[in-house]
Amino acid sequence: MSRLISLSVAASLWGVGMTGVAESQDLRALARVDMSSSVVEDSYGATSLSLALTQAVPYRVQVFDGPPRIALDFREVAFEPDLSVLDRSDRVAQLRAGVIRDGWSRLVLELTEPMLVASAGMETDPQDGDAVINLHLRPASETEFAVRAEANLTQIVAWERPAEAAADARRMIVVDPGHGGVDPGAQRFGVNEADIMLQFARELREQLLRSGRYDVIMTREDDSFVSLPQRVSLARAAGADAFLSLHADALAEGRATGTTIYTLSDDASDEASAKLAERQDRTDILAGVDLTAQDDQIATVLMDLARAETTPRTDRLAEALVDGLRNTLGKLHKRPRLEAGFSVLKAPDIPSVLIELGFMSSQTDLDRLQDPVWRSQAAAGIVDAMDLWALEDAAIAAGRP
Repeated sequence: MSRLISLSVAASLWGVGMTGVAESQDLRALARVDMSSSVVEDSYGATSLSLALTQAVPYRVQVFDGPPRIALDFREVAFEPDLSVLDRSDRVAQLRAGVIRDGWSRLVLELTEPMLVASAGMETDPQDGDAVINLHLRPASETEFAVRAEANLTQIVAWERPAEAAADARRMIVVDPGHGGVDPGAQRFGVNEADIMLQFARELREQLLRSGRYDVIMTREDDSFVSLPQRVSLARAAGADAFLSLHADALAEGRATGTTIYTLSDDASDEASAKLAERQDRTDILAGVDLTAQDDQIATVLMDLARAETTPRTDRLAEALVDGLRNTLGKLHKRPRLEAGFSVLKAPDIPSVLIELGFMSSQTDLDRLQDPVWRSQAAAGIVDAMDLWALEDAAIAAGRP
């Protein structure tokens, strides 16, 4: 019965999600479509979409049946009212676009025959930040397409269905730029980790605030020292819904590269993670509950109860961040999801993650961290992840699947 309900809800969402038309889209959208450089065309039995955008944005591909269609969802893309000039394909019956919810746009390719995604990717110009999304479709049987579309519907329910219920709820996000003051963090070629993380934290805050869905507090606004317990205490005082600690460390071996998302664990995922955690204050933080009148045993039980509820939410947040950042940055660290005993993640009642944006011991990562276009893409990926996590979190809290 729940399966039928899920399919029905998804179908109804499709019906109401495209009521907005292209003309009504927010003129402040992050990106616009370059019509002269975009096209849908057939080639050697396949069909390709090349969509040129003025800025890289998070996106995802959905598959729908009855009739068969491929949908691309984007964060804040403004489309022209008439998209027919892009369609040079005999296998695409119609192109249409519209707003599916606040801050999200959808482009639909209605197909004349079943086709599935063979590959999808986004290339970004490092000079001006322009991006091109390339989508390649291959022929598929009706059965194969129907199976894929049905599986897809169960996935999008959790993403779209809670949107109305959560629309008015602004989440409080605490952004924590690592290090600062007497603690510059990792250093290389005159560049300090503390400075880069402060710059990125400001850019991330701007994108979160601009979405209109979040309130944001930073644990430090300048190059000042804030202890780890103070950072967590500030998050609790602010009533944080999520805590994002930003870092770009360095390893002596100099081999690590790429973005990694850490969650708390007494046992580190690997030796490198253990070494990173050892650099921070390892003092246990009893936060989240007034334990002044309790003995150690009771305090431990209360904290364990709080963590039992928070840990699944934290895990979902970490997974969403991996997906969001991979969507905008492409390749991440070879193991983008790790665990370690970072003290700054020890608040038992706040979903907390540490985002290792890159490693300053890698020249490639260092160059990226200093690139404003790359940082903008990273921030967009985090906002995308927060959107998805917030909707899923609200749905689970309300007892929906």
